[in-house]
Amino acid sequence: MFSLRALTLTMVLAGLATTAAGDVPRPEVKAYKGETCVEETGFMRRNHMELILHQRDETMHRGIRTTKHSLKECIECHADPQTRSVLGENGFCQSCHSYAAVSIDCFSCHTPKAREQSAAVEKRP
Repeated sequence: MFSLRALTLTMVLAGLATTAAGDVPRPEVKAYKGETCVEETGFMRRNHMELILHQRDETMHRGIRTTKHSLKECIECHADPQTRSVLGENGFCQSCHSYAAVSIDCFSCHTPKAREQSAAVEKRP
């Protein structure tokens, strides 16, 4: 009988074999500006959501605005120059989130369209 550790190791190795064989294409990480990211790639893959949430708290709740981990700065480097977006089938954020089967809700607020809608609501009598 397999132990939990042996089963986990088997699953991990099977996943590596599948990836190595090319059966599961990994998303392409694209940066259009800058020499390097603000953090090492592996760190960003593991921790980007925590950084975004921390930055949100610092900005929105404490009024501290920095650029190192700001969503705006991420988009500046990773947005496709033609579409000016990180969304869409091959978009920086969308490709990884689709691969990981995770939905993105950041851009329900952080888009020019959302800003236009917000401004229209504020102008109502």
